[in-house]
Amino acid sequence: MNVFFFKITLAFYLGGTVAYLIYILFSYKRAAWVGKFLLGFGFISHCLVLTFRYIEAGHPPVVNLHESLSFFAWAIVGAFLLLHHRYRVDVVGTFASSLATLLVIWAAALPKDVIPLPPSLQSYWLPIHATFAFAGNAIFALAFCAGVVYLIQERLVKSKRVGNLSQRLPSLGILDEINYRSLTIGFPLLTVGIVTGAVWAQYAWGSYWSWDPKETWSLITWLLYAALLHQRLAVGWRGKKAAIMSIVGFGAVLFTFLGVNLLLKGLHSYAEWFR
Repeated sequence: MNVFFFKITLAFYLGGTVAYLIYILFSYKRAAWVGKFLLGFGFISHCLVLTFRYIEAGHPPVVNLHESLSFFAWAIVGAFLLLHHRYRVDVVGTFASSLATLLVIWAAALPKDVIPLPPSLQSYWLPIHATFAFAGNAIFALAFCAGVVYLIQERLVKSKRVGNLSQRLPSLGILDEINYRSLTIGFPLLTVGIVTGAVWAQYAWGSYWSWDPKETWSLITWLLYAALLHQRLAVGWRGKKAAIMSIVGFGAVLFTFLGVNLLLKGLHSYAEWFR
């Protein structure tokens, strides 16, 4: 049953991405409407996938690489749907849906067997820490998408190529506002995720902080976003600088989430990630 809904979810996400691409390339407004609803149906299906996985595994579905990629994609789509309800930014949906679809495709290519939960993960801190961390990262994904669209729109405006594509893109002011709002929401979530992870580490390994590669890169990511938030509030950074920093920050998010677990050895690296 879970495999069936996983395939349905992937089909909805892929369909939503294609619909949004049609909207951007051909200015077909109904395609944006279709894309939003396909993502919405995909999100509902994805909720069922995660629920069935939780029941099957007996723990939150964030333990191995397959589960984590799927959960991250779900969080990104959920965050975008909330964003769209407020700002109606269909073009941002093209990038958000593309990112989520790629994550689900990757997850689909990995083994889906349920693995025993390592002793260090057998804690009520697991869902608390994972929820805040993934929520923060998903919000930062939206800041990344808004940053990319901002750079595209700015280039079109400066080159005076204000055609159909530029008219479909949100204004620079709206994109900058999305970037800022995403930062002010995502940063506290990431902070709570790191703090709960430290408390959990004390229970699991007897130390709040051990400079494990995952912890170190989480701190680097936190410092990048802290610097961006400071520059926006204290110095008045806006526009292009903030967009570029959001893109750089999300690069750090991806390396912390994937690169550390796949490339580096540490307390957060488990052989089960590939099983």
